[in-house]
Amino acid sequence: MKPVFTRSADKLLRVFLVVLVVSLAVAIGMATWLFSPRQADVGYSPVQPVPYSHKLHAGDLGMDCRYCHTAVETSAMATVPPTETCMNCHARVKNQSPLLAPVRESYATGKPVRWVRIHRLPDFVFFNHSVHISAGVGCVNCHGRVDQMIEVKQVEPLNMAWCLECHRRLAGTRGLSPPTHCSGCHR
Repeated sequence: MKPVFTRSADKLLRVFLVVLVVSLAVAIGMATWLFSPRQADVGYSPVQPVPYSHKLHAGDLGMDCRYCHTAVETSAMATVPPTETCMNCHARVKNQSPLLAPVRESYATGKPVRWVRIHRLPDFVFFNHSVHISAGVGCVNCHGRVDQMIEVKQVEPLNMAWCLECHRRLAGTRGLSPPTHCSGCHR
């Protein structure tokens, strides 16, 4: 009986099927990797040079986030506080604590404490804190209950899908419309 396909067509079909299966496996692997909690950094909590407790300062003592993160209402960045902000209190409170030695050293030398950034967005994303604060979005919406965290960790994935879902959810209540062409999200 004469074959339906020529040898070259049969070989081409086999190569195509192998490429298709390998491509699907790579695509599934990449999707699993991209959307994994590790890539979203949920739960990321690096060791900081000073064991600063947001639970103590923002929770137990009731300090407002804006005392340390002074630019959050007027700038795109929330900013890490300068050492002088810490020393406003720690020049008198626990001023001999060995845990605060890096803060005292920073104050004496003028070199900033090298805090490890926790919440990081991709380079192509421009997020403006002041716009969100002005629209009534609180710190808790993105950063979680930092006032209950001894060590701050990332609690939300902070990816585009998560941002869009928040914009959709809050659109009617706070005037945050979903970005139609992301002009406010990207540079």
